[in-house]
Amino acid sequence: MIGKNLFDNFRDISAKEWKQKIQYNLKGKDYNEEVVWDTLEGIKVKPFYNEEDIRNKTNASTTKPTWKIGYNVYAGNALMANQNALNFMQRGAEAITFLIPDESIDVVSLLNKINLNETKVYFDMQFLSKNYIENVMSNCKDATSLHFGIDPIGHLGRTGNWYRTLKDDFIDVKDILSLNLENVLKVDVALYENAGADIVQQLAFAMAHANEYLNKCLELGNLDLVKSLEFKLAIGGNYFFEISKIRALRKLWNTLVKAYGVQIPCHIVSTPSKRNKTLYDYNVNMLRTTTECMSAVLGGSDTVFNMRYDAVFKKENKFANRIALNQLLLLKEESYFDKVGNPVDGSYYIETLTDQIAEKALLGFKRIEKEGGFLKQLKNHSVQHQIANSAKKQQDRFNSKQMILVGTNDFITVTDSMSKEIELFPFVKRKPRKTLIHPIIEKRLAEEKEQNRLSHE
Repeated sequence: MIGKNLFDNFRDISAKEWKQKIQYNLKGKDYNEEVVWDTLEGIKVKPFYNEEDIRNKTNASTTKPTWKIGYNVYAGNALMANQNALNFMQRGAEAITFLIPDESIDVVSLLNKINLNETKVYFDMQFLSKNYIENVMSNCKDATSLHFGIDPIGHLGRTGNWYRTLKDDFIDVKDILSLNLENVLKVDVALYENAGADIVQQLAFAMAHANEYLNKCLELGNLDLVKSLEFKLAIGGNYFFEISKIRALRKLWNTLVKAYGVQIPCHIVSTPSKRNKTLYDYNVNMLRTTTECMSAVLGGSDTVFNMRYDAVFKKENKFANRIALNQLLLLKEESYFDKVGNPVDGSYYIETLTDQIAEKALLGFKRIEKEGGFLKQLKNHSVQHQIANSAKKQQDRFNSKQMILVGTNDFITVTDSMSKEIELFPFVKRKPRKTLIHPIIEKRLAEEKEQNRLSHE
């Protein structure tokens, strides 16, 4: 044995030598056609990566061992929501999101016995109200663990309308920011993923969406009002790409705020995508959410919220809730996903993907800004058209079985019957109403195939 360790016995091999060896083994077939594949984002994926791919590039290290296990609680009834939250916390949840439908929800009852020094609380408010947030703060000593996540632009994209008007909504935003709180603004990137946007589009829209808030704060006269910004991501099934997506988001955000000459931290909350979840063979959804949560952790999310495996068609139930929470507990407590702060650092493949995704998303962001900004692109429906085009490409791949969802478009259990199991309507709901813009509609890939199958049961 030569040298002090095993690797001293092997010489360095260049990327050129590896490629020559592969071409030799292909016996005359074209290298680029046989072993290099193109993604929907326009990224060419090579058969191997080595040190040469990341040489002279900045490391995108963002992963932290301090990620929190989150759980979502509907707060239509404050007392019941509080009990549910305490129950999940006893079972291992470290962060809770309360979905608050209106201002009548009593804050004192909602937060009763919740230790805000130990538990992060996210408020997903379906309204804008300075008074409500002031009421929350008057009953809480520790503001740093509370996240209010107001996102009027996201509300416009999702519903097609402002809460009131553009002018009034941003007056409300200014009033809320004047409270000088840490965690107020949010960018709902999950909407774009769940509607069919590809990874590059999601990040370009995320930056343009966030930039609208920064611009508005400048117009209001004080960018210092923005203490931090929360990004909510939906994580799809493309494992390594989704890890790279989160890392690229942090790189892009750091680049954006640097251009403003300020330092504003971002907080990333991740949850599995709805896009690839299925009605038939629904237990496979557990495998999908597991790998998606793994991507969320390895990419560097601050908090991860899982999705119930039967959420597509079934009301909340104790068994599915327990499984969803236990998936995260297993990752953290038994798989040691909280023990290493940088498990993907130095991965040639992930580092290269991160750079490529960030570069393409930055170009997309610049195009949006050149054409008038994100709000203008929403109003002239350019954003909606881009998402629709991407969604169609994904749908075509699913329909042609280039993209497999086990149990739905391949490896189908023909005896599987679901018509008597459905408790929630699992398809896109059509509610004709007057809107300022066409809303961005979330839609699962399997919907048409599932509807056809249900009609024949």
